[in-house]
Amino acid sequence: METLNEKHAKVFKALCDEKRLHILELLRNGDNCACELLENIDIGQSSLSYHMKILVESGIVESRQEGKWTHYKISEQGSSNAIHLLRELTSTNCTGKKEN
Repeated sequence: METLNEKHAKVFKALCDEKRLHILELLRNGDNCACELLENIDIGQSSLSYHMKILVESGIVESRQEGKWTHYKISEQGSSNAIHLLRELTSTNCTGKKEN
């Protein structure tokens, strides 16, 4: 069973790579098939698959199969969860008490 910290680490792993950030930029314009992503980024198909697996596992990106190609888009829920996670982890404890 995956721990909460392992789940959180997947979100940050998805965001800590230059190629994955470029992929997310491309997906900001909407749904893209893998073939379209390959045309716009300088990586091979196996490398794209590796990066997309990480992005999908993080929940930030959704995938769907359509014939031979997989289509990807940014997940509104996954994006919202990532934003919430960052806020939660970087907010200070306003009560003044130390947490163990």
